[in-house]
Amino acid sequence: MFFGTVAADFHAIFERDPAAKNFFEALTYPGFHAILAHRLIHPLNRWGLPFLPRLLSQSMRFLTGIEIHPGARIGKGLFIDHGMGVVIGETAEIGENVLIYQGVTLGGTGHEQGKRHPTIGNDVVIGSGAKVLGSIRIGDGARIGAGSVVTKPVMPDATVVGIPGRAISCGGRRLEALDHQNLPDPVLHILEAMQDRIEKLENTVLILKEEKKKLAPPEEEAMSSKNKIDSPRLA
Repeated sequence: MFFGTVAADFHAIFERDPAAKNFFEALTYPGFHAILAHRLIHPLNRWGLPFLPRLLSQSMRFLTGIEIHPGARIGKGLFIDHGMGVVIGETAEIGENVLIYQGVTLGGTGHEQGKRHPTIGNDVVIGSGAKVLGSIRIGDGARIGAGSVVTKPVMPDATVVGIPGRAISCGGRRLEALDHQNLPDPVLHILEAMQDRIEKLENTVLILKEEKKKLAPPEEEAMSSKNKIDSPRLA
C-alpha cells in the first residue's frame, strides 16, 4: 500500500506538470520529496513517538521550503507544484489527487483544541497563495483561486475566489485545473452591476428633466396670465 501511494504521488507529477520531461527530472521535485518524507514520518507520529517526527518534519521544511505537520493526513496522488511556502497544519486532511500550488496555507484560526484545520476533498485544486483556514470542508472537485482566503465550507465542484472567498458560478462550466487566468472576479462583477444601475438612473433623470421642460412653458404662461388678471390697473 505504501509503495502504491508513493507511485501515485510520483505519477501525479507527470499528470499535473507539463514541465516534467522524464523520470529523473521528476525525482528533483521538492514537493515530491516533502510528501515522500511525510509518508515516512506520519506513522512515527501516529505511534506516539516524541520529538523525532517533529524534528524530521522541520528538517524537510528546511530542505524543501514546505512545512507539513507530522499529524496531517494526506491521500494518494497529492502534487505540490513548486511548493515554496506551503504550510499544512496538524489536523489537516487531504483527499486523493489534490493539486496545491506554492504559498498555500491549510491552517487554523486561533488557539482552539482538537480539529482546527481544513478537510480537503478529492480532486481539489488550490491556487498559489490561497489560505484555507479553520475546521471547514472543501468539497470534491472544488477550485480555489490564487490569493483567496477561505474560512467557510465550499460545496463540491464550486469555484471560490476573492477575499473573503466567494463561491461563484461559471455558467455551469467547470474550470480546468490550470485555468487560473480565466477565474471570474466577483468584486468586478458587483462594480459592473453598480455602474450599469447608475447609468440607468442617470438616463431616467435626464428623461424626467426633458419631460419637465416640455411641461414647463404652458404652466409659466398660465401663471403669467393669472398675474395679469389679478394685478390692479393703474389709472
